[in-house]
Amino acid sequence: MNSVLFVGTSDAFGAGGRRQSAYLLRGESGTVLLDCGATTLTGLSALGVEREEIDLISISHFHADHFSGIPSFILASTYEDRRKKPLFIAGPIGIEDRIRKASSILGHPINNANRHFQLNFIELVAGAHYSIGPATLTPFATYHPPEVKPHGFVVSISKTQVAYSGDTGWFGELPSKVAGSDLFICECTQLEPNYPYHLSLDELSDNSHKFDCGRLILSHLGSAMRSQSEHRGFEIADDGLLVNL
Repeated sequence: MNSVLFVGTSDAFGAGGRRQSAYLLRGESGTVLLDCGATTLTGLSALGVEREEIDLISISHFHADHFSGIPSFILASTYEDRRKKPLFIAGPIGIEDRIRKASSILGHPINNANRHFQLNFIELVAGAHYSIGPATLTPFATYHPPEVKPHGFVVSISKTQVAYSGDTGWFGELPSKVAGSDLFICECTQLEPNYPYHLSLDELSDNSHKFDCGRLILSHLGSAMRSQSEHRGFEIADDGLLVNL
C-alpha cells in the first residue's frame, strides 16, 4: 500500500513545537522525501524511518526550512549509514551549487573520496516531466519570493498521484495544477491573508470549491493556525500523521 508520512508540518518558526517541512512518500517502487528542513533527521529518527530507505529528495525552493537538512543527510548517509545505493536530489536550478556551498559553510563539505554511493543532482524546470528513481515529477511554478526559485510538485509513484504546494500565496492556476491528485498537501501558514507569499485559511475557504482532489490536507501551519480548534472543515496535518493511499 502506498502512503504518506508527515515528518514535519510547521512553518519556518516551528509553530506549536512541530518540525519543519518534510513529507515521506512510500510506494512499491521506492521512497521519496519532499523537502528536507533542518529538523528532518530528528523527525526521521523519531518516526523510525531509515535514511537509506529514501531514494529521492525533492526540494521545492531555497528557503532554509525546506532544504537545510540535506547537508546533514548526506553527512549521515556517508559516515553513519555507510550508504551504498544511489541518492537522487532534485530541486530548482542551481540545486547542486546550493547544497555544496551550504555543506561547506556548515563545516561538512561534500567529499567524493569518502562517499561510497552515487550522489545525483537533477535541476527541475516548471512544466517539464522527470522520471527520477522510483517516481515521476512534474514541477509547477508557485507564488513565493522569486529569488528562492519556488515551485510545487505533482508526484506519481506506484500508480498514486500526490500533489504538494511547497510554499505559495494564492494564484488562480493552483487548483488546475493539482487536479486529479489522490492527495494534495497544501500549505496554509496563515489564518488571514496578511503576507502575500503564503496561503491563508480565508483564501482556501473562499476557493475550496475549485479543488478536485481525492483528499486535501493543510500543512506548513503557522502559530495562528495551530491555535485554532476548528479549521472550517479542512483536515490539518500534524507531525507523524500517516495517510494510506
